[in-house]
Amino acid sequence: MARTEAPRSTAEARREKAVACAVPVFAKMGYHATPVADVAAAAGISQAYVFRLFDGKLGLFVAAVDRCHRLIEDALRLGAEKASGDSPAEVLEAMGDAYAELIADRSVLMMLVHAQSVADIPEVRAAVQRGYASAVSLAHRLSGARGEQVQHFIAMGQLCHLIAALDLDSVDATWARTLTRGMYHPAPSTPAPEGR
Repeated sequence: MARTEAPRSTAEARREKAVACAVPVFAKMGYHATPVADVAAAAGISQAYVFRLFDGKLGLFVAAVDRCHRLIEDALRLGAEKASGDSPAEVLEAMGDAYAELIADRSVLMMLVHAQSVADIPEVRAAVQRGYASAVSLAHRLSGARGEQVQHFIAMGQLCHLIAALDLDSVDATWARTLTRGMYHPAPSTPAPEGR
């Protein structure tokens, strides 16, 4: 008899939906200014149930940060798979393009910006550190690049992040062109609400 995978519990499914909904909600106003009630409404569950699923607002925010970093991991893997060659430089370039595509989603981009802005909270700092640790390890493993190449890759990713967050591609000034020269940035997008 074939063994089938056990279905997820209702709580697990609702937790996953709440985290997915939390990203665009927190992305609008950040950790401090976002009421948990807004996330609960977006997820279609009660605020009390959100508090049962997570260790308070901080637990929910950290779960949203972790989700964004998982999306980054997925994008980096996809980029590596699509690389036009197998040299470290070619793989890193394809990974960078995949990251640029991911952060065209303003909710992911701004969630990451907000997470870094409250990295003085130990739990958030730990989540951001976990995300960077994963990205650096993946970049090394998938590309075969040396340490300084991966450092440059991460630095360029941060520059890409800055350019996209501040929409510098639309700024017609020498200083902005200096930062954006040679950088690829898809047009920003806003994802459809959950469930569509």
